[in-house]
Amino acid sequence: MFFRMISGALFRQRKKMLMIAFTIALGTSLATAMLSVMMDVGDKVNQELKTYGANITVVPKDASVIQNLYDVEGGNTTGTYLKEDELGKIKTIFWAFNIVDYAPFLNVTATTEEGKEVTVTGSWFNHHMELPTGETLDAGIASLRSWWSVTDGKWLDEQVESSTDYAMIGKDFAAEQGVKAGDSIHLKGKAGEKTVTVIGVFDAGGDEDGQMFVPLDVAQALAGLDNAVDSIEVSALTTPDNELSQKAAKDPESLTVKQYETWYCTAYVSSICYQIQEVITDSVASAVRQVADSEGAILDKTELLMILITILSMIGAALGICNLVTASVMERSSEIGLMKAVGAQGRSITGLVLTEIMITAIVGGVVGFFAGIGFAQIVGKSVFASAITIRPMVIPMVAVLVVLVTLAGSIPAIRMLLKLHPSEVLHGR
Repeated sequence: MFFRMISGALFRQRKKMLMIAFTIALGTSLATAMLSVMMDVGDKVNQELKTYGANITVVPKDASVIQNLYDVEGGNTTGTYLKEDELGKIKTIFWAFNIVDYAPFLNVTATTEEGKEVTVTGSWFNHHMELPTGETLDAGIASLRSWWSVTDGKWLDEQVESSTDYAMIGKDFAAEQGVKAGDSIHLKGKAGEKTVTVIGVFDAGGDEDGQMFVPLDVAQALAGLDNAVDSIEVSALTTPDNELSQKAAKDPESLTVKQYETWYCTAYVSSICYQIQEVITDSVASAVRQVADSEGAILDKTELLMILITILSMIGAALGICNLVTASVMERSSEIGLMKAVGAQGRSITGLVLTEIMITAIVGGVVGFFAGIGFAQIVGKSVFASAITIRPMVIPMVAVLVVLVTLAGSIPAIRMLLKLHPSEVLHGR
């Protein structure tokens, strides 16, 4: 009898029930899309931000002490260096897959034929290397400096120009020295001489426009520093800092065993820095705070935006349900009054109405969920040019939201239903 009454009510008010289902479907689809994007946006935003440079810098321990004492940046005045042959170990740490790219740097002073003193920076461009894990990796400034635009010539390709000494120079350096792509520059260093061919002139939009970049082995030969590098820049996907990561960054030994395990096994920038220090001899790895803080701030604001959109969409759905259910109860006031007159209790009638609404809500919620998955993929493809991974956690979250919104929207109508008196409804008083 109960199910016959429900099916009859659903059929008689199918237009209003379809509107309720449609309202819930709209709210659910938007909530599903926003929650799905929010749960997957961390890696997507981090990946996008990696195109703007490294977020970790590794320097020799002695150089780090000098920088901290005298608050200076750059330059190696200690005579200590990191070892180039240890760079592959960076891809063996616990968070190896979060290491997107890295490149070593060695700054040396050389003199041109005209007697001008220039700073030459040695680095990798797209260096191919064999990792201790048996894997291979192409790393270097070709991707770490992806915003550089080549105005003359081309990018240096180590895979192609491996037998000749080449260089890339900034536009300001080219203008000052009066050289262009294809010209040769003779450099005399502390321990050797090299004649390099300018293969490209770049516009970096900063101080690098006044510098010369050469393959790392060229800089090492000029300075007589075999296997040496001044610093390493690392680009890594990280999790925004919290109180635990900030505490660990100051002193990992202050953590309890449980806190240490949580911190070490989470991709905090401080955790990745700590693990890099474990594999690179006498090194200090530190976050580039401007980049790391910006990543966390952007991610937090993006997630907050998604949450606000979800909340507003569900509030809108609740208001729509409230209006529709109230109208439905008013139309059925005579039917409800008759049921009360023959002895039906308020809670029984409430259960009947809520069952009808919840069945409608489930149908609308299911349709809205799958529509939301589609919307999430559209957002992913449009904004991040990649698909959004739908987390299993989204399903129960959306289900709870549908139930809460449906109940919240039904409360005013239920209160009206409970206040109906059979005599007033049936006799028109």
